[in-house]
Amino acid sequence: MSVLLAISFSHLLNDMMQSLIPAMYPMLKSAYRLSFVQVGLITFTFQVTASLLQPIIGAFTDRKPKPYSLAVGMGFTLCGLLLLAAGREFAVLLLAAALVGTGSSVFHPESSRVARMASGGAHGLAQSIFQVGGNIGSAIGPLLAAFIVLPLGQKSVAWFGLFALLGIVVLTRVGRWAHEHGLARLAPRPRRADAAPALGAARVRGAIAVLLALIFSKYFYLASLTSYYTFYLIEHFHVAVRDAQIMLFTFLGAVALGTIFGGPLGDRFGRKIVIWASILGVLPFTLMLPHASLFWTVVLTAPIGFILSSAFPAIVVYAQELMPGKTGTVAGLFFGFAFGMGAIGAAVLGALADATSIEFVYRVCAWLPTLGILAVLLPKVE
Repeated sequence: MSVLLAISFSHLLNDMMQSLIPAMYPMLKSAYRLSFVQVGLITFTFQVTASLLQPIIGAFTDRKPKPYSLAVGMGFTLCGLLLLAAGREFAVLLLAAALVGTGSSVFHPESSRVARMASGGAHGLAQSIFQVGGNIGSAIGPLLAAFIVLPLGQKSVAWFGLFALLGIVVLTRVGRWAHEHGLARLAPRPRRADAAPALGAARVRGAIAVLLALIFSKYFYLASLTSYYTFYLIEHFHVAVRDAQIMLFTFLGAVALGTIFGGPLGDRFGRKIVIWASILGVLPFTLMLPHASLFWTVVLTAPIGFILSSAFPAIVVYAQELMPGKTGTVAGLFFGFAFGMGAIGAAVLGALADATSIEFVYRVCAWLPTLGILAVLLPKVE
């Protein structure tokens, strides 16, 4: 449990620092006169950098685990933050986002693998503990931006490098634990009793394709909220920037709570049920959101964040059970694909917002959870 908590805390620090980037968008857009397309490109650069590298790193660490690489990844994030604080040109902001994305690509596959190895068999619970740290960090980031970065300016981002240094210390100790307990050696082949039922290669590929379609639905919709929710509140309801950041915190806090429950519920009731309910079950709320008043907009984002976020721990563990012995590969693939869909979603939705309006974006995205019906095609693997 101490290792799981250390990994979760490091995930909190990692995602808290990452979430500063979208939380700064209103300030950066005003200071540098950025278009919505340019705002989307910043997210695109960060998330594509992470998404392209994560599957490669995950597959590599399955064959040759490198637990000390966790601290190296946090070092990339530190460099990105310092560059973000000093950047005065759009190209520099993109480079800073790319460095933060590289740090994320190193962190997620290896830390997910260590979390599974420290799970004691409660894989869903371990995945939730690991992931909820990131969700809490993502929720805290906008608050820190609202009360520190907005009043003190862009240069104050450099102070968050202290959190990156703390993360390096913690992850170095986690890496030492992994090495001393033999977890850094090549992962053994799974015992026959631990493996998923023999489904056949075609059935496994089909199930993975369904899971990736569900990730597309989830993260395209989340991109509309994480990148553009503050702009929607500011333009549609004329909310102050600080108040919009606090309302974003409400949504991200609900995301963190949903992540806590998603893994244990999957352990207890089956991951397919949780996946089905979390994607398709959010549809009524997303359909109501574009037509709601300010009060009900804030209220509706809470169940949207809670229900939708419960899917990801269940999806990751389900995929790991489909492909036993390939924990890092699966984690890298799904975290990377999630980042990639968020990146493409941010860029596409930014262009759509420039061509139409933020309101139109939310009316279109409201239908994305209908893809949750594809979960009926998933085989049962528990």
